[in-house]
Amino acid sequence: MATEVDHQKRALRAELRERRQNLTQTEKDNATIGVTEHLQSLVTALDARSVACYLSTQTEPDTRPFLNWALEQGIRVLFPVSRDDGLLDWTVGETGDETQGLFGMPEPVGELLGPIAINQVDLIIVPAAAIDQGGMRMGWGRGYFDKTLGSMEKCPPVYAVVYDAELLTDLPREVHDQPVNGVVTPSRILDF
Repeated sequence: MATEVDHQKRALRAELRERRQNLTQTEKDNATIGVTEHLQSLVTALDARSVACYLSTQTEPDTRPFLNWALEQGIRVLFPVSRDDGLLDWTVGETGDETQGLFGMPEPVGELLGPIAINQVDLIIVPAAAIDQGGMRMGWGRGYFDKTLGSMEKCPPVYAVVYDAELLTDLPREVHDQPVNGVVTPSRILDF
C-alpha cells in the first residue's frame, strides 16, 4: 500500500523528469563540461584508482566524457548491471559496447563479477533524481543503489551526480533510503 511519502516521491520524480526533459542542448552540453571537470577533480583529490560509475541515460548529466578520461588514466571502472532480483552485478565493460538493461537503462557488455565486486573500489558514483542539503539521496524508485549501499560493511565515499537545480532543501525519505557523502553538480562538488 502506497504511503504519503511514496506519493510525495512520485510527484517529485515526475517534476524532476519533466525539468530534465526541458533542458536545452546548450544547457546539457555546459552541464557535461562542469560535471566532467568536477568528477576528474574528485577522483584526483581522493587518489582513487578504482571507481564504480554508471552509464548515464539521455536525461542524466553525461558521465561518458568522465568515464573516457578515467579509462585513459588507467583507473579501473566498474559499471552496474541490473538483475531481476533487485541487486546489482558489476562488470568492467571491457569491450566498450553497451546494451539496454532492465528498464531500458544503458549497461556495458562484459563479464559479470557479482554483487560483491563493488567492495573493491575507492569511490562510488551514483545517479540520483535529487539530493538534499543533508546528503539524503532520492533515486528513481527501484532501490538498486539503496540496497547496494545499505549492504556494504565498509563503504568507500559515495557521490551522486545531479543537475544544480536538483540539490534541494529537504527530501521525503523512507527507512531504506541511503545518504551519500557528497554531490557533484555542473557548478560544484559539495561534501556532506
